[in-house]
Amino acid sequence: MSERAPAFANGSWRLFCVRGIDVRVHWTWLIVAYYDISSRAGEYSSIVWNAAEYVSVFGIVLLHEFGHVLACRQVGGKADRIVLWPLGGVALVQPPPRPGAFLWSLVAGPLVNVVLVPVTVGLVAVSQFADWSNVAPNVARFVFALAVVNFIMLVFNLLPIYPLDGGQILQTLLWFFIGRGRSLMIATVLGFVLGSGLIIFALAMQEWWLCVLAGFVLFRSFRGIQDSRVLVRLESALQRTDAVCPACHRPAPGGEVWRCGFCREWIDVFKTGAKCPCCNTNIDNLICHACGQRAPFSAWLVQAESDPSARPSGTP
Repeated sequence: MSERAPAFANGSWRLFCVRGIDVRVHWTWLIVAYYDISSRAGEYSSIVWNAAEYVSVFGIVLLHEFGHVLACRQVGGKADRIVLWPLGGVALVQPPPRPGAFLWSLVAGPLVNVVLVPVTVGLVAVSQFADWSNVAPNVARFVFALAVVNFIMLVFNLLPIYPLDGGQILQTLLWFFIGRGRSLMIATVLGFVLGSGLIIFALAMQEWWLCVLAGFVLFRSFRGIQDSRVLVRLESALQRTDAVCPACHRPAPGGEVWRCGFCREWIDVFKTGAKCPCCNTNIDNLICHACGQRAPFSAWLVQAESDPSARPSGTP
């Protein structure tokens, strides 16, 4: 799955860095890995095989996330971190704000699993032909497990449940026709409904990992619904003539589309002079809704004065 900035990335440790892509693992991954490997100790002749299977499964997860990252970079986006955690992996990607760029960044992950299907199934076929189940039973079980996990990962990620790849792909396809805000609203509401059903099913089956996953789906869907409201408001907002993003040079939107980091109230920072009227908190930095870059409040005003070509006609 792909995300912008999951909060749990702060509790991760760096594994390695390749081509500017920082690969990290969350500390909970180690705990779950130990529990999973030790609880299935009798499946192979040696627990080493259990460890090798677990690490290889997350090798497939890592390749999936690299698909997201490389595709995002191909379309001119920013992608520099992958975080592995017990339920899979998250690629921190920021494609350009175009539906086509988002779509390619999302589809590239499952495409990696599609490419791996003939590879893993081919190994299973070789195992059957060479009679590895009798000659090398550990190897036979290992290659079969990888083929099953890769197929399940492919199918599961394509379910239209936000924030899984399938849910985000659905949102991006709708984006082409009804805009980013409304498409996100539909996808996240659907994700919240399906996530609620998933958590009921998980509780009935007493599957703890499915409960955690359902909780993650509900949390991200709820956050997505909030984000969609902002995007819908932004899409209907007029552009200011006195403030321009220093990074992407796009005019700032007018109206109460900025949120105070302290009291969480929606405000118009340019109308209030970068101060929240509810709690008197100073707003020192602004995050651009278009490019996601952060810049000082004063820089937005300076950029508008030095770049008249970025000013739209009309006032908010």
